[in-house]
Amino acid sequence: MSESLTTPGEGFHPHLHDARDRPATPLRTRLHHVRADALDGDTAQSGGMRRFAAVSGRTVGSEKLWMGQTHVAPATASSDHHHGESETAIYVVSGHPEFVFLDDTGERPEEVRLRTSPGDYIFVPPFVPHREENPDPAEEAVVVIARSTQEAVVVNLPGLYALPADG
Repeated sequence: MSESLTTPGEGFHPHLHDARDRPATPLRTRLHHVRADALDGDTAQSGGMRRFAAVSGRTVGSEKLWMGQTHVAPATASSDHHHGESETAIYVVSGHPEFVFLDDTGERPEEVRLRTSPGDYIFVPPFVPHREENPDPAEEAVVVIARSTQEAVVVNLPGLYALPADG
């Protein structure tokens, strides 16, 4: 069967014919392979952890997302921080990191600690103050992070505070 099942602009990608008139930058016309040993450590940081960019505007020309790794050393906690308007999805690769935030839905703000294991996911909504902790005295915690903003937005804070409940 040497016959093509679809013609350009038809089939599974009918929108492609619309893109022909728009010029594409070289970074936007090809797939990018970012090797594990080529992650970029020159990104926004919080005390107690190291972030490494894999997919960003600088590394591959992305316009709408950021993705990378975060490493939290044994017996370490990050600074309190939030990620601005960015939604953040976290996948736990190794270790048992804990994610801490304050919940203000009760009579008093209460610290909530999400204890995780490899394979777990965490979602951090925009502007929610939190911190990551690694209580293990010997094993580093490693997570993969995806953000809905093109760069790793990090706003370090002097402490945790609860966001007011919608009401």
